[in-house]
Amino acid sequence: MTELLTTREVQDMLQVDRTTIYRMVESGQLPAIRVGKQWRFARSEMARWLNSQAAFPLASENAMSLAAGQTGVVISPLPAFPGPASTANLAELLPVACVQMIQDAFAEALGVMMVITDMQGQPVTQFSNACGLYSAVIGHADAVARCILHWQQMAGIIPLEPRFSPSDLGLLCARGLIRSGNELKGMVFVGGIAPEFWPPDEQGISDIAGHFGLEPAEVAANIESVHRLDKAGRDRAILFVQRIADIVAHILLDRNALYGRLQTIASLTSL
Repeated sequence: MTELLTTREVQDMLQVDRTTIYRMVESGQLPAIRVGKQWRFARSEMARWLNSQAAFPLASENAMSLAAGQTGVVISPLPAFPGPASTANLAELLPVACVQMIQDAFAEALGVMMVITDMQGQPVTQFSNACGLYSAVIGHADAVARCILHWQQMAGIIPLEPRFSPSDLGLLCARGLIRSGNELKGMVFVGGIAPEFWPPDEQGISDIAGHFGLEPAEVAANIESVHRLDKAGRDRAILFVQRIADIVAHILLDRNALYGRLQTIASLTSL
C-alpha cells in the first residue's frame, strides 16, 4: 500500500508554508488526495513530482526506492552550488545561456554594446550588439587583455552609480554592479557609444591604433561603425544598466534559493 504523507511532511520537504501547499493543490500543481477533511500525498506521486520539478532530477533508482517507501535511500548528490558569499566565479553561479538572451535583448533595445564580467573583468557572457570598430579591434591578440584591464580599473571606480567614461577606444561606456547580499559579484557594461565629438581627428585615430598595436588605416576604416545615441538615449542607457545588473542579481538570488531547496529535498527524502 502506498504510503501517504501529511501536509506538514510535504510542507517541511518543500520548505514552503501551509497556504502555499493548499494553493498548489487547488490549482492542480501538486498531486494530492482528500482523506476526510485532510489532504494527503502519495509518496510515489511526490517522487514523480519532485523529479519533474527539480532542475537536477533524482536518479531513477532513488525515485523508485522513494516510491516504494524504502528507508536508507541514497539520493544522487546535487551539483554543488557555491553560495553568493563564496569565491566561485560568476560564470559558475549564473545560468549563462539565459542571462545571455536577456543581455542580447536589452542591448538591441537600447542600441548599445553590452557584456557581463566578473569583478576581475573576465567576460562571463559574449558581447551583444558589438559595434564595428570594437569588432575590428578585438580580433587582435592584445586587445582583449587591454579591455579586461580597463574593466578591472572600472570595478573600483567611485561613485558606485553608473556614469559614462571614455574607453581606450574613445567610446563611452558605463557599468552597473551585480550585488549578492553585501558582496559584489560582477559588472554589466554598456558601451560602444560615440561621444559628442566623433569621429576623432587623424592624430586621435593614430593614438587609438598605437594603443592597440594596429595600423591607423584599419582603425580609420571602421571609425564610423559605432553606436550613436542622443542625450535621451544615453540617459536611458545609464538608467537601465543598473536595472539590468539588478535583474542578474535577482537571478543569482533565485538560483541560490533553488539549490538550497533542492539540497533540503535531497536531505529530507534520504531519511
